[in-house]
Amino acid sequence: MNNRRSFIIGIKSTKLNLREKNFLRKYKPWGVILFTRNIKDIKQAKQLTTSIRKIFNDNKYPILIDQEGGRVNRLKNIISFENLTSEFFGKKFIKKPKEFNFFYKLFIDKTSYLLKLIGVNINTCPVLDLRKKGSSSIIGDRSFSSNPKIVSKIGDYCINYHHNNGVGTVIKHIPGHGLAKVDSHNFTPIISKNLDYLLKNDFFPFKRKNSFFAMTAHIIFKKIDLKNTVTHSKKMIKLIRNKIGFKNILISDDISMKSLKGKIKENTINAFNAGCDLVLHCNAKENEMEIVAQNSPFISKFVIKKTSQFYKIIS
Repeated sequence: MNNRRSFIIGIKSTKLNLREKNFLRKYKPWGVILFTRNIKDIKQAKQLTTSIRKIFNDNKYPILIDQEGGRVNRLKNIISFENLTSEFFGKKFIKKPKEFNFFYKLFIDKTSYLLKLIGVNINTCPVLDLRKKGSSSIIGDRSFSSNPKIVSKIGDYCINYHHNNGVGTVIKHIPGHGLAKVDSHNFTPIISKNLDYLLKNDFFPFKRKNSFFAMTAHIIFKKIDLKNTVTHSKKMIKLIRNKIGFKNILISDDISMKSLKGKIKENTINAFNAGCDLVLHCNAKENEMEIVAQNSPFISKFVIKKTSQFYKIIS
């Protein structure tokens, strides 16, 4: 594991092309993330993940996916989860808690079963962002609730049910995307709330979470750091570590998103300098992948240790 580099990449299609195979062999990213474009059916997806792991000679090599349910459903070519939004489960949690316990566990069990069937071992959920009126619809029904305590509790269920099934989780978008008025895929959200408010509300659901991974928000909290998004902010990452208490592997959100104003090289270097452990790059553009790879250090002893702990839950 020592010779792997601190980044995660996406790939173009339903099987590795020759350039991608050579890239994986040469740069050895820490992990690979899959999208709908990579998944046609169960047999093909399993062949793809097997071919990735063969390169690394590691049957636990990290392969991630965004399988939240609702509109973030990368398995849509295999199964429909569109109606099973986080909002649906959040309402069920309040109105019919017994039903919630039964249905939510079943949902995570079935999701985990499918992920393991195709060879995926990390699901980038739960979304722990709060639902806020007047905010960008990028979160919307992906949030469990506007109540931070409810979001926190359901988040614990989500993490624990995945772990019980041998699948890792990524809490996102730490320390909270709910107040964003614009979509960080396209613009830079700027939040003006003060730290006291944020600690009691948006930051609260991320506290005391036993997820092995968290994904940063590309958001500026201007009362804490006027210039930098969380991904590029030493102050914000220090706050995530100390005030929120997240002690495991911190992954940047997609480094090619337009909220980050620099070029790919600058965005990559700045994420590591701020304190991100891994950088995520999703679009599978070869020229960008090369730049990310060349500017990503070998994984740290900390990442090796935490990855080994994660491997134990999937054994």
